[in-house]
Amino acid sequence: MVGLERHIVPLMAEREFGVASRSAALSFLVSFGAVKALTNLFAGRLGDLAGRKRVLVLGWLVGAPVPLLLMWAPAWSWVVFANVLLGVNQGLCWSMTVVMKIDLVGPERRGFAMGLNEFAGYLAVALATFAAGLVADGYGLRPEPFYLGLGFVAPGLALSLLFARDTRAHVALEARQRAAPAGAPGLRRVLLHETLRDPALSSCNQAGLVNNLNDGAAWGLFPLLFAGAGLSFTEIGVLAALYPGTWGVCQLVTGALSDRLGRKWLIASGMGVQALALWWIAVTRAFQSWAVAAVLLGLGTAMVYPTLLAAVGDVAHPTWRATAIGVYRLWRDSGYALGALLAGALADLVSTAFAIGAIGVATLLSGVLVAIRMPETHRVGTVAAPVDPWYVRNDV
Repeated sequence: MVGLERHIVPLMAEREFGVASRSAALSFLVSFGAVKALTNLFAGRLGDLAGRKRVLVLGWLVGAPVPLLLMWAPAWSWVVFANVLLGVNQGLCWSMTVVMKIDLVGPERRGFAMGLNEFAGYLAVALATFAAGLVADGYGLRPEPFYLGLGFVAPGLALSLLFARDTRAHVALEARQRAAPAGAPGLRRVLLHETLRDPALSSCNQAGLVNNLNDGAAWGLFPLLFAGAGLSFTEIGVLAALYPGTWGVCQLVTGALSDRLGRKWLIASGMGVQALALWWIAVTRAFQSWAVAAVLLGLGTAMVYPTLLAAVGDVAHPTWRATAIGVYRLWRDSGYALGALLAGALADLVSTAFAIGAIGVATLLSGVLVAIRMPETHRVGTVAAPVDPWYVRNDV
């Protein structure tokens, strides 16, 4: 369902609802990002307590009305509310698919599992984005493109109910193999430790936030930039699909590559590639150049996205891993809201191209911070390190 929105909703703001301000047009992303970030935080803890499958099914139930709201919205506020529900849906469902795959594989294949998960997700986003562009070119911005969303909800819910299996038994097995002090830390203690104390986890958090900050800018500003250059809905759909499509396909390679080469330098260099792509998009004005830059942006994101999740899984003990992933995803998806606010403000004050270039600078600085501060979390050929029992000390 995210794929349906990636270029349709920003254009709806301008052409269907007459929203001229870039900041106001990106308000749907603020609601989506803020709600998804908070949902991620509690989804991880809820998955530890109630089970992964139940949380996954709940996510699909919450997301079911989203296509209908977008089709029938009489005012922009309805679109913003639909994205609140979409944020809950994505926070619950994606958190559980990530956690369940990490539960199922050992530490030596964690990067591959994350690459496979994100490959499936972002390839679907790309295909939905492209399909929505074709439908919009033939029939208009709504309601027809959102009929596709109704076709996504039913099988998603059915597959979750009928075929998904809870993975907590795998967690119990791995926990017995990795000794840790009795008990597991609570949500507040994991949040404080991961945000402020641990250099690996806090480095992952800031890199994830900046990654989604630039993805939020891409989601909200790219369609408006391309439309301003006179591109058709189909051409905008192609460009909007190239980025997540490359991102999705390349993660099959980059996730597994991080299992062989380690996490740190793949993350740092990927942020640099993203920065270069954003600057390219900001300065060029031709469809072909934008297409090359979109592929480059997808490659850089593929280097970073599954690797960050795998790094968090490396550090966290199985008994509090879902909570740690929830905290990471809280900070990462806060980037959508911050990206929308920052990009919208800069676009209104200066220009859309300037906003994209400025976010490229922030992306490069984030990669430099990873290179300086983050330790390597996965050393090839070694077994999982004993867990630092920080949560039985009085330092958090």
